[in-house]
Amino acid sequence: MVTGPPWPFDDPISLYEESPAREWGWLRGIWRGRGQVSASRWRLYFVVIVDGEPVGMQDLIGVDFAAFGTVTTFSWLSPETRGRGLGKEIREAVLHLAFAGLGAREASSDAFFDNHASNRVSEALGYQPNGVSWDNRRGEPAEIRQWRLTREHWIKRKRDDIELVAVADCLPVLGIDPPPEG
Repeated sequence: MVTGPPWPFDDPISLYEESPAREWGWLRGIWRGRGQVSASRWRLYFVVIVDGEPVGMQDLIGVDFAAFGTVTTFSWLSPETRGRGLGKEIREAVLHLAFAGLGAREASSDAFFDNHASNRVSEALGYQPNGVSWDNRRGEPAEIRQWRLTREHWIKRKRDDIELVAVADCLPVLGIDPPPEG
């Protein structure tokens, strides 16, 4: 479990900035993403609430989803909620939406090499290593571990206690045809 700075991650919500710049940067990113929903690119933002308090976020991103059937996940949890299995829970929920609700073929995720918690979540959920890339972390290059989960691997491990409601009503906004039954 990560106990304090420096965190083994970086993200677009500028967690290293002071308040209120941090919150305004985060809100601008959310507004920008919501304003750019189209069949060619969308990002669904979900808030993670524990005991009535927001403690994180779990996003699902699709680029040319109708053609490729692929999604990417992004999540962030407040430091005090990490290490309790919540990261795995929220990822399982969004993967269920992706595969069972949207008909995805595969999902990807990535994390800095030293973000052991995020990498363990991917591994625990059946993702397979899928190469490396680089990203900027506080102005320095840092290596990213990439992960890939196919529909076939997800089906073997999927949970039966996650319920999707009214997903079909949202599909046209995302440019998605209803997935095949089964």
